[in-house]
Amino acid sequence: MFSIGDFAKHGRVSVRMLRHYDALGLLRPARVDPFTGYRFYEAGQLARLNRVIALKELGFSLDQVGSILDERVGPQELRGMLRLRQAELETAMAAAAARLVQVEARLRTIESEGSMSAYDIVVKSLPPVRLAELTGIAGSYEPHDISPVIGPLYEELCRSMERAGVAPTGPGIAYYEDAPDGAIRVHAALPVAASVDAGQLGGEVRIVTLPGVERAATVVHRGSMDGVLPTAQALARWIDANGHRSAGYARELTLACPEDREQWVTELQEPLA
Repeated sequence: MFSIGDFAKHGRVSVRMLRHYDALGLLRPARVDPFTGYRFYEAGQLARLNRVIALKELGFSLDQVGSILDERVGPQELRGMLRLRQAELETAMAAAAARLVQVEARLRTIESEGSMSAYDIVVKSLPPVRLAELTGIAGSYEPHDISPVIGPLYEELCRSMERAGVAPTGPGIAYYEDAPDGAIRVHAALPVAASVDAGQLGGEVRIVTLPGVERAATVVHRGSMDGVLPTAQALARWIDANGHRSAGYARELTLACPEDREQWVTELQEPLA
């Protein structure tokens, strides 16, 4: 048997925590000395301690932990619960990392105020293009709302085209429209040949023709789209400074999309009135 101090060391918890678990009935000592009141634990009780800690880390209250343990949750079920919690934490970490990129982008934009723009902005016409597309709704035009919507749309669109044996005829194009209540309709699209129809692709994939644009101000953004703000605002300042007027959301033409998001190359194409 182990003293409470030694058991705490092996379990990587505090003595105070073990006393608390005892008081709640979550983990009783194997033996309590009737004269000194000293608590003693057996090595086999580490298994229950591990379950208490794991369930608490999953976000359960200690009352809920007690109920779960009394129902004798097996190792397989507990492992599944831990895997689910792990996925939730990884998603939260990815979202936090994306937010950090957006904050850094906002800071770069503030720091560049008043300085000469380093972006090469070109006005050109955009031809009409035939697209296979999937659409979704984002809560706002902010990157942290757009990214979780557009990524899965492109993944599903690529799977549908691959299953149908249809290859895109050019780079991807994302474009946006206003939706009710301040939301944004997101279009994730890939150009396809004239012979392709929606029936080949199945599901919710549509075939549409994106109209051409007589004049669009364009600029190349390098890096993750989470950090697009400095590029997008440089384009906005150029449009205003040169007496133009925007005619809608900028389209996003994907020129390069390697696994490393910081190596992405995207052309922003903002229609001019």
